[in-house]
This record gives sequence, C-alpha cells and structure tokens, in this order.
Amino acid sequence: MPNATTNPRQNRLLAALPGPEYRKLLPHLELVQLDLGETVHESGGKLRYVLFPTTAIVSLLNVIESGASAEIAVVGNDGIVGVALLMGGETMPNLAMVQSAGDAYRLSAPLLRQALTRTGGRRRAVLPPLLLRYTQSLLTQMAQTAICNRHHTVDQQLCRWLLLSLDRLPSNEIHMTQELIANMLGVRREGVTEAAGRLQRAALITYSRGRITVLDRPGLEARVCECYEVVRKEFHRLLPEVIPTRAEALRRVATINGTPD
Repeated sequence: MPNATTNPRQNRLLAALPGPEYRKLLPHLELVQLDLGETVHESGGKLRYVLFPTTAIVSLLNVIESGASAEIAVVGNDGIVGVALLMGGETMPNLAMVQSAGDAYRLSAPLLRQALTRTGGRRRAVLPPLLLRYTQSLLTQMAQTAICNRHHTVDQQLCRWLLLSLDRLPSNEIHMTQELIANMLGVRREGVTEAAGRLQRAALITYSRGRITVLDRPGLEARVCECYEVVRKEFHRLLPEVIPTRAEALRRVATINGTPD
C-alpha cells in the first residue's frame, strides 16, 4: 500500500504551483505505489497517464533488439514521467522502469492536457511553462548521460548515478542490486562490483545485500566527472524553485548520518 504520509507537494514540480492552481489539480491526482523493477511505461506504448514521483525514482532506458539496455535519465521528486505528452506525443519513446521503490501521483493524459490548456483566470497558469522548462533540463541530462557513458570510467559513472539518485531521495540509502545498476549504466556487472568495492574501501559508501548507504557525499563529488555538475547547474538555471541547492543536500546527508552541519 502507498505510504499514508505521502502528499503531492513532496514532488517539487507540484510544490512549485501556486495554491489555486495546485488545488484544481489535487482531486485528480491518484496516489500509487511503485515497486522496484516495475515497468511503468513500455517503449512505444500509448501514454495514458503521467507520474509525479514523490519517494520513488524512475529510470528512463533505451533498449536495443538484443535486450541490452542503458539508462538515459532518472526522474524522481524533481520531475514528471511522460514528458512526451507535453510535446504532443501519444507514445512513450523509452522504457520507464522503477529504479527505487516508493510512491508517485498519477494524472490521466486527458486531465494533463486540460491542465496545460487552462488559462488560470486573471493570471497565466504556471504548470505549462514549468513542465516545458523541466523537459529542457531532462534533455540536458539525457545528452550528458550519453557523453558520460562513452567517455568516462565506470567509477565516475557510478558516482554520477549515486549522486543523481541521492538528490531525489529522502534518505542516504539506495536499494538496488549490482546487476540492476549494471543494466542502468550499460556495463558489465563485474565492472560495477569492482567500482563499488573501491568506493567502499575509500569509506564513501557501504554496500550490503542490495542496499547502498552513502557515507561521504563530498567524497563522491570529488571523484565524479563533470557530467554531474553540468546536469545539476542546468537544472538550477531552469528550475531554481525545484532543485535543492548543494548546501541543502549536504545538510540533509549530515542530518541523516548524525554528523554536525
């Protein structure tokens, strides 16, 4: 069952809406639970709804004929799954699979279109330009991920993936097997095992039974390639009201770990 304490404002896009606009949308938002590994949209499938994750993270993956896949972007409490609908598309161009189990709010495609065409009375509606700016930031993440997967080491890719996930989770724990991480990054499982081992020996993370705990976020940031910061800066430029600052992220990890601010 979905977490009873979850509320739509935990999604930062929904939290950025003015009160009147948010209240019009609220009755149509359906709370759903997303399980690890669950497919929420098939590649090429008709988009009947969008998702606003709150505590879940959804990976967007490209899959080739052999069945191999690689992650092109992650969507968590910062965004929306199903941006093709915003651009007038009817189908999902990628596979959308749950990377981290949790909750999300579902909105039907017809109701989203209705919300996008609503004028908002005397004031222009905030949702349409907000979602378009989010889409631009998501395209940046996709482009940077392609560069990263081609030119950077597995260690750097893993650090980027951990930091992007951490930015979208309420804790410093990520529940994910090495096999799934390898599928996300499009690399061999042995490569992920070796990279995770190096991070663990450096006391940056602990890893046990499919649970990764981040112990030293600044240490991960020191090892990650520039791709993480490129994506983060673009999100901040386009959506300053949506993405937490680096200082906020550091304070959250410090609080979780019980260390001084």
